Amino acid sequence: MNDIVILGATGKTGRRVVELLRAEGRRVRPASRSSEVRFDWFDRATWEGVLSGADAVYLVPPEDPAAVRDFVKRAERVKRFVVLSGRGLEHAGDTYWQGMRAAEEAVGASGAEWTILRANNFNQNFSEDLWHAPLLEGRLALPVGAALEPFVDVHDIAAVAARALTADGRHGGQVYELSGPRGLTFGEAVRIMGQASGRTIEYVELTPEEYRTGLLAEGLPEEVADELGDLFAVIRAGHVAEPADGVQRVLGRPPISFEEYAARAWAVSRP
Repeated sequence: MNDIVILGATGKTGRRVVELLRAEGRRVRPASRSSEVRFDWFDRATWEGVLSGADAVYLVPPEDPAAVRDFVKRAERVKRFVVLSGRGLEHAGDTYWQGMRAAEEAVGASGAEWTILRANNFNQNFSEDLWHAPLLEGRLALPVGAALEPFVDVHDIAAVAARALTADGRHGGQVYELSGPRGLTFGEAVRIMGQASGRTIEYVELTPEEYRTGLLAEGLPEEVADELGDLFAVIRAGHVAEPADGVQRVLGRPPISFEEYAARAWAVSRP
């Protein structure tokens, strides 16, 4: 039996996919810049060792579209790809999600079995990175307006990915949209996090211009500021507001709610 390779194996979804597959007794090869099996999108000398003997690959795309295209071309012996992508991809500007677009196109043309997982923003963005530090400081400021976001839990994404990686043929050629059970405004999500944590946390609405100016003042490159602006434009336009049915279709159960996530996240983080 060949291995299931998990790229981004120390990331939010990757490490959970590794845990699930190992619990099932699968042969798993975690790969990242800090894993025992080293993988770096920008060091192509690491690619061959990752691909040798690989039967299936969980692919978390890099920002560089050329890298992901070349990687998939080299992976000619891989029988199955499961790609983590973004919901609303088709509505985003040209500056955003180029790597995800390239990954979807590359696996579609590869001749291998493929499954695409298009996910909403993660619940865990509030507790593991991205918006965690602002929440701890008591203030999250974003340019989202009253748009709804059905945040998805990374445990659900990992469970769907594990099924797609191991169920021969059942999920081939499928594009699953993955979300939580209901849409929330970012203000509502912050309120729920405040209630779960016992903290006073304020949500502040910014204009897109104010947000971009703040990112540049923090030292972020213009291209990163533009990419984040595109992300929030997709949310403001309501393209990802409706809950999706991918979790229910694959796992046969409803997705984890934001309230359940928040209670678990702060129970773990409290001293």
